[in-house]
Amino acid sequence: MLAQNPCALCELPRREKREMLCLSAQQVVQFLETARNDKWFIVFLVAIETGARPEEYLGLRWSDIDFESRTVSVRRALVWRKGGGFIFTEPKTARSRRQIPLSASVVDELRKHKRKQAEERLRLGELYENLDLVFAAERGTPFLWRNLTRRHFKPLLQKAGLPNVRLYDLRHTTATMLLAAGENPKVVSERLRHASITLTLDTYSHVLPTMQQAATEKLERLMYGA
Repeated sequence: MLAQNPCALCELPRREKREMLCLSAQQVVQFLETARNDKWFIVFLVAIETGARPEEYLGLRWSDIDFESRTVSVRRALVWRKGGGFIFTEPKTARSRRQIPLSASVVDELRKHKRKQAEERLRLGELYENLDLVFAAERGTPFLWRNLTRRHFKPLLQKAGLPNVRLYDLRHTTATMLLAAGENPKVVSERLRHASITLTLDTYSHVLPTMQQAATEKLERLMYGA
């Protein structure tokens, strides 16, 4: 019934691009060396290798880990309600359900962690609430990732003399390291389960100049045999 769409007269605000924070490959090595003796070293190791979101890796169950094929399946997300309590939900999007290969090193660390957890469960007996969680609090309940950040992640960053990044920024760190190492953006996009490869490239555009430089050097070698 309207002759003109009133929305056509509106000027959309510019979308402010948030500065991407992440650790460099050298800083990751430094962080992991500092965190090696921390109780939750394995959490940070899995976070960096998989590029999963905190609510995804904190919602993992042992049934999601296949030690033989060395893979982890992301099937759910751990969500804490504002009023208290927690629920397990579907991952952020339908594409977020995925299977991610694990390195032999991470699998070995997961085996050690599982043994320690089993010992703790036996020690506590009926006090332990067995939800089959890979990363659980002392009595088996889900881990509140704010506590993980405040009590472990931030102190470790400070101890290592590293930038004050967020726990979520380990996901950005994974993507940035892979792209900087020359990994195919499509592979990175699949690991992070972005909606499209365009989103991956837009989000991590800060890595593109380095990739372009590497591309130029490759062309030089091909053209001149250098």
